[in-house]
Amino acid sequence: MASHDTAVAGNTSRPSGRERGTRVRRRRVRAAWIFLTPMLIGLLLVAGWPLMRTFWFSMTDASLSQMGGASFIGLENYLVYDDGWYGVLADSLWWNSVWNTLYFTVVSVGCETVLGIIVALVLNANFRGRTLVRAAMLIPWAIPTIVSAKMWAWMLNDQFGIINHILISLGLIDMPLAWTANADLSMWAVIIVDVWKATPFVALLVLAALQMLPSDCYEAARVDGIHPVRVFFKVTLPLITPALLVAVIFRALDALRVFDVIYVLTSNASSTMTMSVYARQQLVEFQDVGYGSAASTLLFLIIALITVAYLYLGRRQLGGDS
Repeated sequence: MASHDTAVAGNTSRPSGRERGTRVRRRRVRAAWIFLTPMLIGLLLVAGWPLMRTFWFSMTDASLSQMGGASFIGLENYLVYDDGWYGVLADSLWWNSVWNTLYFTVVSVGCETVLGIIVALVLNANFRGRTLVRAAMLIPWAIPTIVSAKMWAWMLNDQFGIINHILISLGLIDMPLAWTANADLSMWAVIIVDVWKATPFVALLVLAALQMLPSDCYEAARVDGIHPVRVFFKVTLPLITPALLVAVIFRALDALRVFDVIYVLTSNASSTMTMSVYARQQLVEFQDVGYGSAASTLLFLIIALITVAYLYLGRRQLGGDS
């Protein structure tokens, strides 16, 4: 009887499997915070302080000539009524830049995603010279954006550009096109340049995901005689969806704050003006720091809302699939 009581007491003093798992989880969380703290402090100093300063300037009448003597005006830079609506939110040019940004993001990221998957599938196949082709694929992505944009500006020139020369030689057009000056073509010219530049990035992430897929499911599909297209949509695409979501969110963030490629190709043209170009125009050319800071703050909020919504929907989709 005593030995039975001793055994029971010994069993009660031992931690259960659930308690041990909880302790291990707590240690992992504690270690994660220890490693993340220096990065979070650096991020707060590098990004947090400028962001708060921009938000403060957006509520003042600061200008480049009077940064120190700015007065607090509240939300007047955003929206105010004084015999009419004034502010960034009442500016039709701002809403035009919002539309241009969203249109550019959806079309360019959509094209990059489709082309990136196709390129990754081709590079995932076994053929001679595959390593050389993979290295050559990264060249557009490795070229600095300013350099590639200027290079494309020369190629798209309506006087001496090689793009018009090729299209005329093929009989596709009768006269040179002003790709970057024509309001109907300039946005598509910018999208073409961005797709050429960023497609290798998407292809690289998708190719890395394809390299990690198990081969047994493909062998079983080959034995069963399932069509490769059906295998792609039923097997490959669901398995690479997490990597594809990462590629899309990174490209969407870059596209929403795009500035360099558009400014080099079309400068301040209203047909291609994005939110970043609009904010730069207010800050630098008009020297209105308060108004430009309000536009920059709205740009940050729009990107943050879209990112949170995308991550939430992506997590729900992955959770539903699992």
